[in-house]
Amino acid sequence: MPELPEVETVRRGLAPVMEGATIVAATNRRADLRFAFPDHFSRRLTGWRVASLDRRAKYLLAHLTSGETLVMHLGMSGRFRIEGGDETMDPGRFHHQLPALAAHDHVVFQLAGPAGAFRVTYNDARRFGFMDLLPGDAIETSRHFATMGPEPLGNDFSGPVLAARLKGKATPIKQALLDQRVVAGLGNIYVCEALYRAGISPRRKAGTVAGQRAERLAGEIRQVLSEAIEAGGSSLRDHAGPDGALGYFQHTFRVYDREGRPCGVCGGAIARLVQSGRSTFFCGACQR
Repeated sequence: MPELPEVETVRRGLAPVMEGATIVAATNRRADLRFAFPDHFSRRLTGWRVASLDRRAKYLLAHLTSGETLVMHLGMSGRFRIEGGDETMDPGRFHHQLPALAAHDHVVFQLAGPAGAFRVTYNDARRFGFMDLLPGDAIETSRHFATMGPEPLGNDFSGPVLAARLKGKATPIKQALLDQRVVAGLGNIYVCEALYRAGISPRRKAGTVAGQRAERLAGEIRQVLSEAIEAGGSSLRDHAGPDGALGYFQHTFRVYDREGRPCGVCGGAIARLVQSGRSTFFCGACQR
């Protein structure tokens, strides 16, 4: 599933053609994705301008001049394709990304704006993504965001904030960080990477991550996400083959998907264990 950096990469790719553009036409080619489309979906979008395109955790938010906000989630295989002029752009290609087939083009936006006329198509082979429309002043109280934790790249995230959210939790820190109520937007890849950089065992009880340990972890979460976003941005200029696998991004991983390979710090073998059905990659010597 695309994680926060991948979704931010997609946002940055879409923003130049969507922000300030009017949705001339919107077409949903089926009645549902993971969930049913909102009532009168196309009609509520058509004719309105996209004032801004934001991200909250793993969600994209298109704020419309109608006062509503289009909420978009990529699910496991969702992706956007931009077509305009002589170019076709694919904003955000991920590690193990599936190839896009036109049969899975489910939503099409026809846009006209400062950047010109474009068609933005949402493609989703597995249909685990979804789209919703919310009143702009009800986003944070909606079912999508009401219980969501702080944005890890926001000003409200820090070591003390993280420690407070972990206090008293007996679950392993790896599982706690995947809980969107603790920190918004973190996924399996970057939790593994941040824990490795912070020297914290994925098995450690979450409630024991406090003080300097929490400060270090919060800092590494920020750092690894920031680096991953920049790597994703580089991938937009350095595409790999048409199967969508990157020629750069996955090479930034220090532990994720590196079972049996040497740790870059101690030289020991990177290990893998399964926690709540998810693979965790770590160095048993460096992470305590």
